[in-house]
Amino acid sequence: MESIRNLYKIGHGPSSSHTMAPQKAALMFKEKNADADSFRVTLYGSLAATGKGHLTDDAIIKTLHPYSSEIVWVPEIVLPYHTNGMKFEAIKNGKPNDEWIIYSIGGGDLSDGSKKVVTESIYNKTTMKDILEWCQQTGKTFWEYVEDKEGKEIYDYLGTVWETMEAAIHRGMDAEGLLPGGLGLQRKSSMYYVKSRGYQGSMKSRALIYSYALAVSEENASGGLIVTAPTCGSCGVLPSVLFHLKTNHDYSDQKIKRALATAGLIGNLVKHNASVSGAEVGCQGEVGVACAMAAAAACQLFGGSTQQIEYAAEMGLEHHLGLTCDPVCGLVQVPCIERNAFAAARALDSCSFAMLSDGKHLINFDKVVKTMQQTGHDLPSLYKETSMGGLAINIDLPNE
Repeated sequence: MESIRNLYKIGHGPSSSHTMAPQKAALMFKEKNADADSFRVTLYGSLAATGKGHLTDDAIIKTLHPYSSEIVWVPEIVLPYHTNGMKFEAIKNGKPNDEWIIYSIGGGDLSDGSKKVVTESIYNKTTMKDILEWCQQTGKTFWEYVEDKEGKEIYDYLGTVWETMEAAIHRGMDAEGLLPGGLGLQRKSSMYYVKSRGYQGSMKSRALIYSYALAVSEENASGGLIVTAPTCGSCGVLPSVLFHLKTNHDYSDQKIKRALATAGLIGNLVKHNASVSGAEVGCQGEVGVACAMAAAAACQLFGGSTQQIEYAAEMGLEHHLGLTCDPVCGLVQVPCIERNAFAAARALDSCSFAMLSDGKHLINFDKVVKTMQQTGHDLPSLYKETSMGGLAINIDLPNE
């Protein structure tokens, strides 16, 4: 299982699978074929179906600059390994000189169809069951397992991750106006934050958590700098929960970084054993996993045991099972932005429920991950980031 550095990628939105990964692939192919005259890139399946809304073509063209490049869209063809398939061709003297088929498999990662590109195994335990047993034997907890495997230097990176998350929240809360893309969607974070001041108690708390989640998700939708947690489309959940707890319970940055370590371990387990790609398993793999990560992080900050932390993560994912990915116009806006806000609140609910328990429960985290993967494979392609079903075809657009 790889480093959590590969889960927490810092980059520009709106999509880890549709912009970050294609951009990375384009750069790799460009460096390999520096003597090419031009490039041709064919996008298949989900990348072609929702690529324009996700700015996939812009990301590739800008990366291949100053070479000229042609983008070919083939949404009706899905390559065997993954629905997010790409074919890069280097053109020399009018003919293809080199060809590379590569897949964007979620969270900004690439695969050649057999393995991930540039990956290194860091963790020797790849199930929650094994990690819990290790915790019981050593008396340590999840963040200490991360520290043991990654070294204390991981906190330097997590510090940068946290700074980026906080900056996205502050920018998002200050920003106002229309989001790009043509849906006529107004930013709401600032308004929710202002309204929070008129409430007390639980209503104030909810207004604030919504505001923070909206801030990051709206920044992502605008192409702002964010952190995949585990993806761009779900990037608002974890930072909003951690920022809310930091500002309301005065947690130190060191405790926040340890919570990020635990959340990263949770996300890594799902990524390794199933998927965090909306194009492969639907939004349960994005927002559902983000909710599980945030629930675990919150439970740790509140002093939960390893069993309670596992329970919080399990509930965060379990109660998102079957969640579809049907973005309107292929944009990471509707229903994605609101979904981040609701998942942040659900993460805190999962934490509370787990903290009130003794940590014992019937369905363990590993079983939910397995169920999520099977559920995702059983979902029709209409509901896996193709914008061919669900809300994507049952909504009246502003120009209609």
